[in-house]
Amino acid sequence: MNIQTRKLVLIEEFLRINDESLITKLESFIKLEKKLSHERNLKPMLLNEFHEMIDQAKQDSDAGRVISHQELRKKVKTWK
Repeated sequence: MNIQTRKLVLIEEFLRINDESLITKLESFIKLEKKLSHERNLKPMLLNEFHEMIDQAKQDSDAGRVISHQELRKKVKTWK
């Protein structure tokens, strides 16, 4: 059985569930697994990479390639 078929079977099973506490447990389980999966894929940054990022940020700031907090908030509002 391929993954797409397995997903469809799982969805069908999920749709038959009438127990709200079981749905809540499944939601919690999925959120936890997504978080753990994300954390497993994180890789520590090397110290020299960190220093390079700081140097780049200083160069950007010195060259005026920055925006204020207020400007950023305005831009973010337009993303929705």
